[in-house]
Amino acid sequence: MRPPLPLIVAPMLLSLVAAASAAPWTVLVRGQDGKPLADAVVAVEIKGQHSSTNAAKAEISQKDRQFLPFVLVIQTGTAVSFPNFDTVRHHVYSFSPTKKFDLKLYAGTPAAPVVFDKAGVATLGCNIHDQMSAHVVVVDTPVFAKTDASGVARLDLPAGDHQLKTWHPRMPDPRLQAQGLSVGTSTGQTVVTLQVE
Repeated sequence: MRPPLPLIVAPMLLSLVAAASAAPWTVLVRGQDGKPLADAVVAVEIKGQHSSTNAAKAEISQKDRQFLPFVLVIQTGTAVSFPNFDTVRHHVYSFSPTKKFDLKLYAGTPAAPVVFDKAGVATLGCNIHDQMSAHVVVVDTPVFAKTDASGVARLDLPAGDHQLKTWHPRMPDPRLQAQGLSVGTSTGQTVVTLQVE
C-alpha cells in the first residue's frame, strides 16, 4: 500500500488544479467618449492569493530625459531600481502618500532599490527636468496587466467572484476604481469605462 502524500504537497496540487481551470479573460478599457485607453492598469484580486511579495523586482529607467515605462504596475512589496542611462544626472522623487522617497542627484544606478510596500499610485518626478514624470501603480495581487494601444488587457483567471481594479494616468482621482468581477469556466470579457480628463 502506498503511503499518503505529505501535507506540504497538497497546496501545490491545489494551485496546479486552479491554474489548469483558469479561463482567458479580456478587459476592454475605454474613456467616457468610447475611445480605447492605452496604459490603463488592470488588476484582479483573487481570494486566497498573496497580496504582497518580497521577491519581485522591477525597473524604471531614465533615458532621453524621460522615465521608461511611463506607467509601471507592480505587486505590493516589489523592489524597483532606477537606472540612469542618460549622460546627465537625475534627481528622482515621489511625494505621493503611497511611497515617499528622494533619490538625490545621481548617474548610473543607485545602490539600493526602492521597495513599494503600500498599495496605491505613486507619481514620480525629476527635480532637474520638470517635463519628466511617471507613475508606479502598486496592487495587492500578482494578477495584473496594462492595456495595449487598443485598450485591451488579457489575463488568465480562475472561476469565482473577484474584485477588478482599474486606473489610468488621466483619471482625476488617484485611487484605483474597483468593481466586482464574476468569472465562469469559459472565456469572458469585461468592458470598463473610466472618467478621464
